[in-house]
Amino acid sequence: MKITFARAALAAAAVALTAPAAFTASHSMFSPENPECIAPANPGGGWDFTCRQVGKSLQDLGLIEKTMQVVNLAGGGGGVAYAEVVNKRNDSNDLIVAASSATSTRLAQGAFPGNTMDQVRWLASIGADYGVIAVAADSAVSTLPELLDQIKTDPTTVSIAGGSAVGGWDHLKVLIAANAYGIEDVRAVKYIAFDGGGEAVTQLLAGSVQAFTGDLSEAKGFVDSGDIKVIAVLAPERLGGEFAELPTAREQGVDAIGANWRGFYGPGGMSDEAYEGWVAKIAELYASDEWKAIMEQNGIAPLDLQGAAFEAFVAESVAQIEAISKEIGIIQ
Repeated sequence: MKITFARAALAAAAVALTAPAAFTASHSMFSPENPECIAPANPGGGWDFTCRQVGKSLQDLGLIEKTMQVVNLAGGGGGVAYAEVVNKRNDSNDLIVAASSATSTRLAQGAFPGNTMDQVRWLASIGADYGVIAVAADSAVSTLPELLDQIKTDPTTVSIAGGSAVGGWDHLKVLIAANAYGIEDVRAVKYIAFDGGGEAVTQLLAGSVQAFTGDLSEAKGFVDSGDIKVIAVLAPERLGGEFAELPTAREQGVDAIGANWRGFYGPGGMSDEAYEGWVAKIAELYASDEWKAIMEQNGIAPLDLQGAAFEAFVAESVAQIEAISKEIGIIQ
């Protein structure tokens, strides 16, 4: 069973898309009174980074007047936050929520009970984050094939930690790599879920697991501090700048690509004025030199989608992940 490469590429194909210029000057009309961003995981992971970095940048650029309050609401791979927004915060105009491929994965697998993607309003993307597979700096393993060979020989000896739920995006990335390497039954791969990438790396450093699967922006701080070594980036080719020395899975003979889109949704009952305002603010942030510098520092690839184009992209992402999940046997 081969997962088709086109499907596994997922968001990679979309990174060349550019935004419709529908929303430009309308942001000046809408100003959130108490801007708030929900990060659906504990501090230290990708969603937390998305809320905090975007909140700070929106304020630095004068796009919001007040400091963005960041609320960490972990649980259910984003499900707790999703249900909170749908059930209790449905008409809030001041609220945005960090989302990513992990969100579309959970929606694709029906993992948010009773919730579907059309219950919220999809605002905009702020880039795509390539997946990584890493080990502790002192690990004897130094290449992706070495790790996968170990799993092939005895899958019980390798536990891999990630910040998304079982069957979630971090888990799928490892399965895509295992599948590409010819591991027949990818369900034998031992994956342990934590509430966010920060927590997963902590478990790796404590020695409770042998490898980490996450995104480059989550791993970067731990790479800089010398705690972990990235054995594979799931990008089509090597990234630039300070990430240029990190090897891709592809160059090691493992044809696996995994790009995690990052963006935001708002409550389904948000007013049109607030929706258009947030879309325009995020579009203006994305276009700024300041954001381009942040993307470069954190290894975030371009993904420039707003409003209806972003919603269509998320819908496609949900459909693709549903197909992969069925193929791997995660859902029926």
